[in-house]
Amino acid sequence: MTIPSLPAAYQEAVTAMLGPAEAEAFLASYAAPRAYGLRLNTLKMNSSSTAANKLAELFDLRPVPWCGTGYYYEESTRPGKHPYHAAGLYYIQEPSAMSAVELLDPQPGQTVLDLAAAPGGKTTQIAAKMAGQGLLISNEIHPQRARILAENVERLGIRNAVVTQAAPPALSARFPLAFDRIMLDAPCSGEGMFRKDPEAIREWSPDSVELCAARQWDILQDAVAMLKPGGRLAYSTCTFNRRENEDTIARLLAAYPFLRLIAEKRIWPHREQGEGHYVALIERDNAEKDGTMDPGSAGRADTGRNNVRDRGRAARGGRSGPAERSAAAALEGFRAWAADELPAFSLPVGGTPLLFGEALYLLPASDGLALTAEHLTGLKVPRAGLHLGDVRKGRFEPAHALAVALNAAEAAPRVWTLGEDSPLAAAFLRGETLEVPATLRGWHLVTLACGEGQYPLGWGKASGGQLKNHLPKGLRH
Repeated sequence: MTIPSLPAAYQEAVTAMLGPAEAEAFLASYAAPRAYGLRLNTLKMNSSSTAANKLAELFDLRPVPWCGTGYYYEESTRPGKHPYHAAGLYYIQEPSAMSAVELLDPQPGQTVLDLAAAPGGKTTQIAAKMAGQGLLISNEIHPQRARILAENVERLGIRNAVVTQAAPPALSARFPLAFDRIMLDAPCSGEGMFRKDPEAIREWSPDSVELCAARQWDILQDAVAMLKPGGRLAYSTCTFNRRENEDTIARLLAAYPFLRLIAEKRIWPHREQGEGHYVALIERDNAEKDGTMDPGSAGRADTGRNNVRDRGRAARGGRSGPAERSAAAALEGFRAWAADELPAFSLPVGGTPLLFGEALYLLPASDGLALTAEHLTGLKVPRAGLHLGDVRKGRFEPAHALAVALNAAEAAPRVWTLGEDSPLAAAFLRGETLEVPATLRGWHLVTLACGEGQYPLGWGKASGGQLKNHLPKGLRH
């Protein structure tokens, strides 16, 4: 590869930051091949499983040193084109970008926000660490990107995530002091994208760096307003300049004395195998212990926190309206269907049913936040938790999201498994009907074998020796 034509102002800024000798090595790295990476989806497998071993062999995987579930792969193996990708066994992600969530380290049961989440790399990594427990709100302001985010959340079988499409102020007004962990992968000037995206080079300028820094500062104000006392915020970018990284964090710490810097990490492409990333981990003092709260926002934030709790109490303890009664009836319809079709499946504890037209969702909850429809009123919500299915003319039809969130044991014995190398997997993903024994009847979870595991691709409904394909048309390829 040849070194791309980089703006003179950018080269001068890099030289001033790194010094002439290291800047030369850094700029030379643009001529090296880019790194390719994927993360195993531990909601479906663990790193020592036979399925993980199969993937390592298939894609020539090598460990990413800063992420225990991250691996480099060779571009020629094209894991994004394999049926295992459709089955949600892994997420294609630039290796450097895996560092931020590792530093944030969200835990099962927590209330977590990914504030600028599309396309979903960090959201899916957070969800894996939460292991299906707690509440994850993943937000993206741009409609098309929010749709892609929701699709990736679905593909990886995440049960406890809500996808919102909102400006940060709309969220901070609803969720003050609500989150144990916040991930902010901030919109940036994209200097770490130069090697793989020539358009990023053309869009860069010193003015764009300043515009990005100003936008990052605005978003950080809302992030701080939503962070619980004792909570942690990870701020990351895929850019190299100090203006959008260390300088922004220094300004944040100066403006909010109740915040402190826990750690900072940089990945440079001339030092590590990756495109580059910056992440800072910030912790908010526990105000209930030491009394240090922002004087300008303490009253507003305390009121908001009580409102968050009170909304949950009202939804659980107050009178139910027509919408709540309809959702509860739809949930009973699902339970009746599942008793016959999914006898080994149990609904997540603490969820709230929500009905959008015919579509039944289960809103997730955490110990700190019992999410209700009221929290989401006025917001665009591409995914309101786990889509269980649709209530149509008095009957229940399961959703694709439910299929890919299940494991084979939960659907047993109504499972139809395709072999690892079977051409029928590609046929199913194209939307084709499959031939099955005439004794097979009713809904079946179509799975794909990998190692000793069986991983869902979607629903099929068997009748007369045929398995009718219920893969959504938008996912067929």
